[in-house]
Amino acid sequence: MSSEATMLERCQSKCELCAAEAPLTAFAVPPHSHVTVDYAIMVCDKCLGEIEDPQDINHWRCLNDSMWSQVPAVQVTAWRQLTRLNSETWAQDALDIMYMEEDQMNWAMTGMSADDKPFDCNGVELKKGDDVTVIKDLPVKGTNQVIKQGTVIRGISIGNDPKLVSGKANGGQSMYVIAEFTRKK
Repeated sequence: MSSEATMLERCQSKCELCAAEAPLTAFAVPPHSHVTVDYAIMVCDKCLGEIEDPQDINHWRCLNDSMWSQVPAVQVTAWRQLTRLNSETWAQDALDIMYMEEDQMNWAMTGMSADDKPFDCNGVELKKGDDVTVIKDLPVKGTNQVIKQGTVIRGISIGNDPKLVSGKANGGQSMYVIAEFTRKK
């Protein structure tokens, strides 16, 4: 059975993002470029046309359902779309409750920072001066110290590496933290 036939069976001939019963196209989820069962999804023309640049914002409310798919490629695509739409309250709410395994989150974030912008754990873009909260205990490299979960870092700065943000916690020392281990306040 071909990859596309297997994928059509998997999705019951409905768009894996919006569930439309329309003609479907196989879409390889970047950075993958080949259509395979593990790295592609079946989408309708409407979704395909807006994946890179969502225009019909209300159409994407369908992600409230598809983000719970058991198919990693669907989860990754849903997370990316919600991240692109995170200025919408409903999209940010969905991101706040969405859960993905670490491998899927890494895949989802690949390519999301094309403009070298740091993103927090929910895919919200971080900007200079933002306050962030650390989401898990983080060991400090070269020491036996730990930055505790819940630590607030105020007035962050963004350096040359978009994965890192820096700032002061509790009015004390300046520290660098990986942006994806923070949540914007």
